[in-house]
Amino acid sequence: MTNTNHPSTHPPLPPTTEDERVLWLRLLRSYRVGPSTFYRMLAEHGSAAAALEALPNVAATAGVTDYTPCPEGVARAELAAARRCGARMICAGAADYPRHLSEISDTPPILWVVGDMSVLHRPMIALVGARNASSLGTRMAKGLAKDLAKRGYVVVSGLARGIDTAAHAATLDTGTIAVMAGGVDVIYPAENTRLGEEIVKTGLRLSELPFGITPQARHFPRRNRLISGLAQALVVVEAAARSGSLITAKNALDQGREVLAVPGHPFDARAAGCNMLIRDGAMLVRHVDDIIDALPQADAPKPEPELPLAAPPPTARPKRSLRETADLHSRILRRLGPSPVAEDQLIRDLGGVASALAPALTDLELDGRIKRQPGGLLSLVP
Repeated sequence: MTNTNHPSTHPPLPPTTEDERVLWLRLLRSYRVGPSTFYRMLAEHGSAAAALEALPNVAATAGVTDYTPCPEGVARAELAAARRCGARMICAGAADYPRHLSEISDTPPILWVVGDMSVLHRPMIALVGARNASSLGTRMAKGLAKDLAKRGYVVVSGLARGIDTAAHAATLDTGTIAVMAGGVDVIYPAENTRLGEEIVKTGLRLSELPFGITPQARHFPRRNRLISGLAQALVVVEAAARSGSLITAKNALDQGREVLAVPGHPFDARAAGCNMLIRDGAMLVRHVDDIIDALPQADAPKPEPELPLAAPPPTARPKRSLRETADLHSRILRRLGPSPVAEDQLIRDLGGVASALAPALTDLELDGRIKRQPGGLLSLVP
């Protein structure tokens, strides 16, 4: 069964009884049912019970024979494990469900949380980085986390070694959220067991996966989308050129979050990813004020614009954010195909000016995604 986007902007009505929670769990834990399929089945059939009844026919249409939904006993065992762990189930649409997380395209239908639920109602900033963090990177992560906590923000991270550990440890007193890549009862890595236990005293551990699941490689990208989805912005402290932190940054961009990065020395491979993000338009972070200034100020009063005393120089243009740059790259790539198109025609189609689009075209050419041909023509690289 192929997942599609959430069919409705309206969240489903959350279950109110244990029997209804069992039905939600059975539907979500059924074979080949992810968040998108879950919401589509609810929307099409009106309830989890009706969706479960329809699943075998839907699976047969998709070519899956002898399909059996998740047994009731499996769902009830998961609820029993939650009670033993002191965990709570939060379902999409419930009052306690994190607001920002409910806005992403693949919102988890069910979250398991252990700890202080009150942190879910405070503003959040995600802070991630390298597992093999440098001493300087660790100090930076601790300092930023402490300063964010003083400003009233909850720091969200992934309980991994290095930067994640430093961010959580620095905010134990004020509350932090650890997003797990396995079951909420499985603390990984084992060396962070004590930290994970301390976190739930003032903050919480959170996961969308069943209890007892040990983290595996395929779980971490799913976990990363929750880290960025919970927060208003993502700060990357240290990251290699190919790292999970950059996957989280991409998720953040796709989710419409602000992405910020701490610069590092060009010779330090642990800073390569951060430097790349900054090169591509991410906000540079020197201290906590850089983070606060980058956050949307939708509710702040806007001063009346002043008349300019003089026209700005022709070359003075506001620097694009990383999100705007990524959006422009996507628009360019959607317009191009294997057949060459004149560059001036592409610029007219995009409604831009040559001076504004030229850097983006150069970036895509250097990345090997488009190529220039004689006569000022452009095409996609096959």
